[in-house]
Amino acid sequence: MNIKKQLAIGVVAAALGLSLIGGGTFAYFSDSEATNNTFSAGTLDLTAEPTTVIDVDNIKPGDSMVRDFQLENNGSLDINKVTLETDYTVNDAEGDNTDDFGNHILVEFLYNADQLNEVIYETTLAELRDMTPEAVNEEVFIPALGEDGLEAGTSDDLVVQFSFVSNGEDQNQFQGDSLNLEWTFVAEQTTGENN
Repeated sequence: MNIKKQLAIGVVAAALGLSLIGGGTFAYFSDSEATNNTFSAGTLDLTAEPTTVIDVDNIKPGDSMVRDFQLENNGSLDINKVTLETDYTVNDAEGDNTDDFGNHILVEFLYNADQLNEVIYETTLAELRDMTPEAVNEEVFIPALGEDGLEAGTSDDLVVQFSFVSNGEDQNQFQGDSLNLEWTFVAEQTTGENN
């Protein structure tokens, strides 16, 4: 080996030795701490009591029935808004209907059962079925429940009057018919918050 190579190897070995010695002379303190964190989602739990709002037989044009029911928030989160989806089927006993029975059932959402003249909103079942859930919320639930919706652990009473409207004309096509109404109440949470 020539002298230049030996000298270069010596310089590299010396530099490596110095770096090991220098690296070993530095010391520092350290500490660590682990945290345990939890994310627990809240719940929305809307119930309607009773589950059957109306069940009547032998109605005739001109009859009206007042029913009240309660919406309860049994969840841990506040409900911002409640929407209502309406659907129904008509069982035509004679097969002679030329009109939708739902056009002849008037629905009036009331402020309370004692003062039937205080109507929040009125419409026919047929029109209610065609309304968007958001429109029903604006017309019915905001006036009934208020802008704040339904807080966790609270309930609110709602009153509705159903009427088989007498139109002063022949309504014989509805004799023996039945209408099966399904209301689906949908709860939506309040807006998320920065905590």
